[in-house]
Amino acid sequence: MKTKTLSLMLFAGTALGALPAQAAGDLNLICSADVVICEQMKGDFEKAHSDIKVNMVRLSSGETYAKVRAEARNPKTDIWWAGTGDPHLQAASENLTLEYKSPKLDELNDWAKKQAESSGYKTVGVYAGALGWGYNTEIFKTKGYKEPVCWADLLAPELKGEIQIANPNSSGTAYTALASLVQIMGEDQAFDYLKKLNGNISQYTKSGSAPVKAAARGETALGIVFVHDAVAQTAEGFPVKSITPCEGTGYEIGSMSIIKGARNLENAKVWYDWALTADVQSRMKDAKSFQLPSNKSAVIPKEAPRFEDIKLIDYDFKSYGDPAKRKALLERWDREIGAAAN
Repeated sequence: MKTKTLSLMLFAGTALGALPAQAAGDLNLICSADVVICEQMKGDFEKAHSDIKVNMVRLSSGETYAKVRAEARNPKTDIWWAGTGDPHLQAASENLTLEYKSPKLDELNDWAKKQAESSGYKTVGVYAGALGWGYNTEIFKTKGYKEPVCWADLLAPELKGEIQIANPNSSGTAYTALASLVQIMGEDQAFDYLKKLNGNISQYTKSGSAPVKAAARGETALGIVFVHDAVAQTAEGFPVKSITPCEGTGYEIGSMSIIKGARNLENAKVWYDWALTADVQSRMKDAKSFQLPSNKSAVIPKEAPRFEDIKLIDYDFKSYGDPAKRKALLERWDREIGAAAN
């Protein structure tokens, strides 16, 4: 009887092995890029991996970090794609994300590999872009405003109520701006600058790209954003001109991280490797996403602002992605800038 049962079990195992592969299940993704590229990435992945269903939520990088931290004991997310690198590094330092060395690492630019190395391989660079602003050329012409080419020019009295920037608590873009100004000017001088700039700010938005979209629509004159977001508005036909500041500027390394305790870990690794390929990154331009891709073989969009044409600071990702440093800067911003803005 035992022999017969064992034979049936072996037969069942063999038969099951011969069946077509069942659906590999779900992938719970948070995307911190613009919604258009998020949707494109989701669609492309599901075409390439039809056995995996992607459940995607679009959140800014600051919001994502807060969500991942709040859910640390019972993670609801498998993978976090895109958004500025600082909160990814903060999540890595707090052991909220998982070490993973993709077989695609050697295909990446040095800045993307350096991001991975500095985090203990708990995050990796997927794209890069410099900080600057986009302004509405029609508004500037009609009102006779002078083109602002330096950070100092944004303090011009005529620009009162004409500028938007995101809130650095929710937006990685705005945190990069805050950290960049601190590195360019020194902390006290940077906050003095931000207090003066506050007089010209009409709104602190939730999303990092929202200010230049408002400028494109004529709702404000200028938005402080990553320059590729301004370029995207120009590509859509809006009267937006992009500027990178004369004093120098910071930049982002958009990153990707697998969440520690991911329920669909193997699927998360499939996405991770797939998202680092040249073919996938070459498609980003089709969603009007003009960042610099991290894969060395990916096609760089002709509209993409090139680092060699921009005065970049040596942005200290490790220091400004450190939880204590980030917390201190955001708390000071809340006290001295956010409180005055309300």
